[in-house]
Amino acid sequence: MKKPGVMGIWLTQVRAPFLILAALLVMIGLALAHKLPGDLVDFNVLHAVMLVIGVVSAHTSVNLFNEYSDFKTGIDFRTKRSPFSGGSGMMIEGHTTPKSVKWTAISFLALAAGIGIYFTFVSHWTIVILVLIGGLTILFYTEGLARIMLGELFAGLTLGSLVVVGTYIAMTATPDKAFSDLLSTVVIMVSIPPGILTSLLLLINEFPDAEADKAGGRLHLVIKLGSKKAAIIYNIGILLTFGILLIIPIINLTPFWLYLALIPFPIGLKACAGLNKYREDAQKLIPALGNNVLTVLATDLLIALSIFLSM
Repeated sequence: MKKPGVMGIWLTQVRAPFLILAALLVMIGLALAHKLPGDLVDFNVLHAVMLVIGVVSAHTSVNLFNEYSDFKTGIDFRTKRSPFSGGSGMMIEGHTTPKSVKWTAISFLALAAGIGIYFTFVSHWTIVILVLIGGLTILFYTEGLARIMLGELFAGLTLGSLVVVGTYIAMTATPDKAFSDLLSTVVIMVSIPPGILTSLLLLINEFPDAEADKAGGRLHLVIKLGSKKAAIIYNIGILLTFGILLIIPIINLTPFWLYLALIPFPIGLKACAGLNKYREDAQKLIPALGNNVLTVLATDLLIALSIFLSM
């Protein structure tokens, strides 16, 4: 077998396809900032690019810290890898070292933090709070939050709702803007479905890794509640996500263009059906994992697109 090149190794190590999620979340925030009347004087393209780089860097960092932790705790040696779960296996195969992965993770975290601090000065002081929440979540996710059943919640917050909210604030706020004027109900409501979807992305990917995670000292919802109850939570999450998207235009927060984001709902239902049927069979669960990824990415993309089209 041909040995992969350095670029290919690191793209696999950082789980590059999953970084699309970070960019789409920023797009939702940019769409809101660009389209909500009166909130943006001039769309700063450089700032938009910086936000994409910062959030993608943060996502890269947490992926690498997670890979490092999985290797050091032995989880990597127990999981059966799939395109959607089980890690990259790059360290096990000897393509990278724990030291290089750890320092690359720290470098990406520093880059993300630096961009966040920049926006703290040019936009609003509240950005530093979001930076601290995100940074602490990245640093303590694998060794802390994932061991006390808070991993899914904080993943949804920091790589979901807070990215949308933070992007909006960074693009629209000024240092002297009153805290009470930073966010509107529209921004808050639109940020909720992406947060739930990110939590569900993590949740469903925990099913095939549950035994390996438990042996490695983690305690997440699948381990604590069992696969049946955790699957029910996933089902509720899918229904809640699309239920909120259904309600937002009805209460006149956005035009009905937002219903474009309901298009992936049947795919989400397929993910639910697959999880309910094959939650104990990692191999047969793979199509459900794929449908979940498609649901998350397509819904986030269509939320952003619908806002650009409608407002």
